[in-house]
Amino acid sequence: MSTDSLVGNTSRPNDVDAQLVAEMASAPDTRDEIYVGGVWTRGSGALIESVNPATSEVFATLHGATTADVDAAVAAGLKAVEKSGWAKKLPHERAAVLHRISSAIEINADRIAELQTLDTGKTLVETKALAMSAAATFRFTASALETMEDALTPPRGNYLSMSTYEAIGVVGAITPWNSPIASDAQKVAPALAAGNAVVVKPPVWAPWVSLLLARICEEAGLPAGLLSVLPGPGRVVGDAIARHPDVGKISFTGGTSTGRQLGHIAAEKIMPITLELGGKSPTIIFADADLDQAVAGVLYGIFSSSGQSCIAGSRVFIQRSVYDSVIERLVKGAEALRIGPGTDPSTQVGPLVAHAHRDVVAGMVDDARLAGAQILCGGAAPKDPRLQAGAFYEPTIIAGVSNSDLICQEEIFGPVAVVLPFDDEADLILQANDSVFGLACGIWTADYRLAWRTARAVSAGTVWVNTYKQFSISTPFSGLKESGLGTEKGRDGIRSYMHQKSIYIDLSGASIPWAGN
Repeated sequence: MSTDSLVGNTSRPNDVDAQLVAEMASAPDTRDEIYVGGVWTRGSGALIESVNPATSEVFATLHGATTADVDAAVAAGLKAVEKSGWAKKLPHERAAVLHRISSAIEINADRIAELQTLDTGKTLVETKALAMSAAATFRFTASALETMEDALTPPRGNYLSMSTYEAIGVVGAITPWNSPIASDAQKVAPALAAGNAVVVKPPVWAPWVSLLLARICEEAGLPAGLLSVLPGPGRVVGDAIARHPDVGKISFTGGTSTGRQLGHIAAEKIMPITLELGGKSPTIIFADADLDQAVAGVLYGIFSSSGQSCIAGSRVFIQRSVYDSVIERLVKGAEALRIGPGTDPSTQVGPLVAHAHRDVVAGMVDDARLAGAQILCGGAAPKDPRLQAGAFYEPTIIAGVSNSDLICQEEIFGPVAVVLPFDDEADLILQANDSVFGLACGIWTADYRLAWRTARAVSAGTVWVNTYKQFSISTPFSGLKESGLGTEKGRDGIRSYMHQKSIYIDLSGASIPWAGN
């Protein structure tokens, strides 16, 4: 994209200039450097080998961060907040920087997509969409920041009372490997908008896009020290960030087990925390649904991203009167999906992120098979010799199980769906809510009254009706039960990185009753 076309297609203030475009175009993607308090430096931590999951080839290496790097990053963040006056800048001044970051992400969307596909195996269609989502997140956050208001609360006496919000200081963001750039943006953008410095711990399996985002933020004019990106093992780097006495909040996206551990740390520190955790989301097909649309939606909901999504529709409930017909369509559709490397434009299902993860997924399916489950399709690595080196796994549909079985209760995080029949609404709600998770739900029906009743009855933070995986950065996202705590996205997402303060101003001029005593 040329600079002229960028300017011609945007009307936002402070767009990236030609110099920034040139600098970003020539910037290397995989330097053996981490970003500590605004300084690029070679890490002294464990060696990280980045493997292309489609070919099993090591394409880059990186020395990760240490606890000393965490200390340096937090100290730099505290200093930067004070020295730059970032938290005290007017909202539109912080928003201008966020707008420039958004524009820079758009300029580099293709590079971001290519790097993320190399790192995670995702299709280029998906990684390009994730890059554009990240740009939209920074743009929305900037716009929301400029229009956010403090509240003048109703007084109950002769005084003025208001509720205001202030920055926390330094916050930690621990991001997942399944959608690096989008998850980074959903934490970094609101945290910066709120006036904080941010220390990011990206996933060991996919650190490069987070480091590229740091370069983009740097070139877009974010004051040095407000952002650090520290790749490394969660038990070392993530733990050090969470336990650091000067880190005032943690935002984490990942597994429920790790989230529970971070929750304990937050409780010990009496520190706010946002957790986006696992899911075992139900997708519901009622007999009156448009079955062609429903089947397409179910296939997309579970097999896009190779099932490596916390919101994947992994439990498929089908009304008994159409159960056999829908099963036949689902199996036919799953078997027709095109498996291949993410760089192939025709690929619909790419590899899993690593062989180790593929083995975990395969092991869970094998256990279900041994327990008596029926594998309707998939259940193995593809036999295509061109795919043998990669961490591929066939789209898998499992039947003959009960909702109480482990395969229906545990998050698989792979291209595996279980199908279960239901008889009526009461039976459905009982089964759908019989889970420790409560992240998402999909409903397919032509009856809007039925859709409304079901959407309200199912325990889930997000419910889709006749669609799936539809998102908006302006709409809050959260989970129930063991799927999470707190809110991301929307205006509430910015407020979650701030302290709330109440201020009272007396208007009466009356003496305090105790005066003169």
